[in-house]
Amino acid sequence: MTLAKATIQKLDSYLERENFKGYDCYDALNSPILSAISLTKFIRTLSIQSLKRLPINLRPILGIRKEYNPKGLGLFLSASCRLYQQTHDDKYLPRIHRFVELLQSCESKGYSGSCWGYNFDWQSRVFFLPKYTPTVVNTAFIGHAFLDAYEVTRENQFLNTARSACDFILTDLYRTPFGDRFCFSYSPLDRTVVHNASTLGAGLLARVNGLTSEPILIDSATNALQFTADHQNPDGSWFYGEGQNQKWIDSFHTGFILESFDHFQRSSKSSAFDSHIKNGYEFYVSHFFLKNGTPKYYSDQSYPIDIHSAAQAIVTLSKLAMLDERSKQLLISLT
Repeated sequence: MTLAKATIQKLDSYLERENFKGYDCYDALNSPILSAISLTKFIRTLSIQSLKRLPINLRPILGIRKEYNPKGLGLFLSASCRLYQQTHDDKYLPRIHRFVELLQSCESKGYSGSCWGYNFDWQSRVFFLPKYTPTVVNTAFIGHAFLDAYEVTRENQFLNTARSACDFILTDLYRTPFGDRFCFSYSPLDRTVVHNASTLGAGLLARVNGLTSEPILIDSATNALQFTADHQNPDGSWFYGEGQNQKWIDSFHTGFILESFDHFQRSSKSSAFDSHIKNGYEFYVSHFFLKNGTPKYYSDQSYPIDIHSAAQAIVTLSKLAMLDERSKQLLISLT
C-alpha cells in the first residue's frame, strides 16, 4: 500500500468516526457564552480571532459543538466523487447520496436558487453575516460538488441543483459595475468587491454552461472574470479585494482565482485568459512556497503555516500542473 493511499484511508476512518462533523476556525459565535457578550463588531472580531489563534482548543468548555459545515460537506462530496472515479469502488456511491441529502437539508431558504452559508455567525473586516446566510463561496464550492456527482452518476437531479445555484448567483448577489464588467458580491447582504468570491461564482457559471449552453451563463461568467483580469497586479498577483482594508495577497484565495479561470477555459474551450493564468501561476509558485515546498499563507511572510494553504495548493497545482515542471515538484513535496 502506498503512503498516499494509507493516509487517505486513515483520514477516511477518522471522518467516519466523527460522522463528518467538526469545528471551524471561525465558529466562536456558536458558543452561547461568546455569542451573548459579542454585541459589537469589535467584540465579535475579538472573540473569533482569539479562539482561532489560541494554541489550545477551548470550544468544548465554551459550549461549541461539532456540527456539519455546508462547505465541508460539499468538499466531502467532491472528494467522494474523485475517490469513486479513481477506485471504481461502489462503497462510495451511497456516500455520495448521503452527502447530497445532507446538503439538501441545510440549503438556505428564501432565495432565487439553491444556495448555502456557514453554520455559524461570522464577522469579517467589512460585514456581519448571520448563520446560514448564503455566500457565493459556499454556493460555488457546493455547486461544483453537485457537478462532480453528476459526472459520476449522470443523475440529472445533481445537474439541476448546480443550475439552480446559478440562479442564486445571477439574481441574489449585488454587482459592482466597471464599464460593461462587474464583480459579484460575497453575499446578498454586502456590496464588497472580493476577487476570489466573484471568480468562484463565475467559474461555476462557466462550468454549468459547458453542459447547458446558455448565453446568460457564459456572458455573466466572462464579464465577472474580465473584471478580475483587469485588476490583476503587474506582478501577476491579485489583492484579496478592492477595499482599502483588503490589500493583502494570500495563498489559498489566489488558488481559488486561478482554479476559477481554469474552469472557464476548460468549459468554454477558450484561451481568452491564458496570459492572466500564466502570470498568476508564476506569482503563485514563486511567492507562496518556501524552498523546501512548505506553503506560505501570505506572499511576503513565512508564517502562519496554515492547513488551508497546503490543501488548496494540492488542488491548484494539480489543476495547473501542465504549465511547467515546478507544479509537479511542489506536489511531490506537499504529498
